[in-house]
Amino acid sequence: MEQNQIIRPAAVLPEEAAIRILDALRAEDVSCGGTWNATSALWQRYDQPWDALTGLRGDAQLLGTICVAYDTPTRFSITVYRVTITAAGMAAGWSVARLCDDAFSYGGLTLESCPRAELRAPARSDPFRQLRTELPPQQSARNDVPSIASARPSGSFGLSP
Repeated sequence: MEQNQIIRPAAVLPEEAAIRILDALRAEDVSCGGTWNATSALWQRYDQPWDALTGLRGDAQLLGTICVAYDTPTRFSITVYRVTITAAGMAAGWSVARLCDDAFSYGGLTLESCPRAELRAPARSDPFRQLRTELPPQQSARNDVPSIASARPSGSFGLSP
């Protein structure tokens, strides 16, 4: 069984920290003797490097995954929105905070100290609904414009109202 946690509000790595973290994750690549496998959407932490001869995972166990989105909310920043700890990771004592702290430490941050995304209230489905319900019946939203029915003289064109 694994632990999957949505980071709310999402952690936002500022540009300077993001650059240092990405540089460190590249230097710590599992195929080159490190313990991280960083892609454009996931950062994966392994317990040991992959097999150097074959370049394959070998006996290395995936401990956890950090889901990221690049260039959001601003250019060059990174948003962390979900973290998963595998069964092997939980058995080895890893937690969401520990996994994030391991990666974020390269940028001088922890999950606790990392800036967070600004949460905004969702948009109302119809922003003009309240305006319509507050007006008295038969009144135009623009008081200076008479309705068509009141602008037409009675009996014009031979039509009755």
